[in-house]
Amino acid sequence: MNIPGIRKAVLKMRPYEPGKTIEEVRRDLGLKHIIKLGSNENPYGPFPESIEAMKQEMSHGNRYPDIAFEEIKGLLAQKHGLKQENIAISHGAEGMLQSAAKTFIEEEDQVIIPMVTYKLYEELSKLMGAKIVRTPMKENTIDLLAVAKAVTEKTKLIWLCNPNNPTGTHFDLKDFSSLLDDLPEKTWVILDEAYAEFCPQDKLPNRAKLINEGKNIISVRTFSKAYGLAGLRLGYGMARPDVIRAIDTVSEPFNANRLAIAAGIAVLRDGQKSYTEALEAITRDRKRMEEALRNMECSVTPSSTNFVFFETPYDCSYLSQQLLKRGIIVRPCNIWGCDNAIRVTVGTSEEVDEFLKAIEDILKSALCSKETQREV
Repeated sequence: MNIPGIRKAVLKMRPYEPGKTIEEVRRDLGLKHIIKLGSNENPYGPFPESIEAMKQEMSHGNRYPDIAFEEIKGLLAQKHGLKQENIAISHGAEGMLQSAAKTFIEEEDQVIIPMVTYKLYEELSKLMGAKIVRTPMKENTIDLLAVAKAVTEKTKLIWLCNPNNPTGTHFDLKDFSSLLDDLPEKTWVILDEAYAEFCPQDKLPNRAKLINEGKNIISVRTFSKAYGLAGLRLGYGMARPDVIRAIDTVSEPFNANRLAIAAGIAVLRDGQKSYTEALEAITRDRKRMEEALRNMECSVTPSSTNFVFFETPYDCSYLSQQLLKRGIIVRPCNIWGCDNAIRVTVGTSEEVDEFLKAIEDILKSALCSKETQREV
C-alpha cells in the first residue's frame, strides 16, 4: 500500500480475515449444497419474535432511531442487574471494541493481548498506535497470571475474550479477581463476552458487581451469537456511568439501526422460549460433536461457546479444503499459529451429522495415505 497521506499506523494493519461466506464458496466452487460452520452464527435465528418485530419496524425505516435507546437499555439493565446509565449500544460488538480503543488508547500506550485470541484486538490497537505485548496461553486457556506479570504502569488496555475465541475456554475467576485488584489506576480491562450465554454462568465474572464496585472493566456483549442476529450488527457495552458517557461521546450518533433494535427488544422481551430452545439444542449438539471427535482420536478442547476447537495430526488448511470440497465451511486456525487446529461452529443437528461424517471420512483417508507413504 502506497497512498500519500495515510497514517503510518494504517500501513501496519492487516485486514481482518473473516470466515468464508456461502456466496463466496458457491461462486468459487459452484456448489449448491453448502453448510456454513465457520463464523459462529446461530443456525436457529433470527427467532420468530424478532422477525415479526422487524416487519413492523420496516415502515419507520426513513427515520433515525431513538438516540438514547431507552427501551433496549432498560431491558438490558434489568437482565444484568444494572442501570441504564451503565449501558452503551453499538453497531455489533466490534463497534463497542472500536469505541473502547478510540476512547482509551493513545500513541505509544501499551496493550496486552493473549497469544491465541480474537484477531481484531491487535488491529484496533495498531490503528491507535499502541505497543502490543503478547502473553502465553496455558492449555488453550488465557493465562491470567501471565497477563498480570506483563502489566506495567504503561499498560492502558488488557484485551480479554471470555469464553475465548478461537479456543472456546473460560478463564479462572480467582485469577481474574486478583488481576483487577492489582491494576494500575489507568489500566482498563476490555472483557469481550460475545459467547457468554453458552457458558455456565457461575464460571463467568459477576460484571454487575464489579462495575458497581468501580472496577476498571468494560464488558462487551453481542446479539450476534446466542440471539441469532449476526446480520443485523447489534452489540452493547457495560461499565461505570462516566465511562459509558465517554464511549457514547466517541461513538457515532445513531450507531444501531431501527431493525436491529426492534429485533433485539423483541427477543429480550418476548423471545425467551425461542432463545432457550436454541441454546439447549446448540449445547446438546456441542457435547455430541466433542464426543464424536474424541472417538476419532482428535484432541478436543472442552468448549464453553457455540463452537468446538480441535486438533489433528494433519495440517488444518488441508483438512479445511477437503471439507470445503464437500460444501462444509469451517475455520482453519493457522492464522492463530495453530497449524493443526480447526474451529467448527455447532450448526443444526443435521449439519453436525453431515460435518461429523465428512471429517471422519477425510481423517480415515488421510491416515490411509500416510500409512501408504510409510510403506513406500
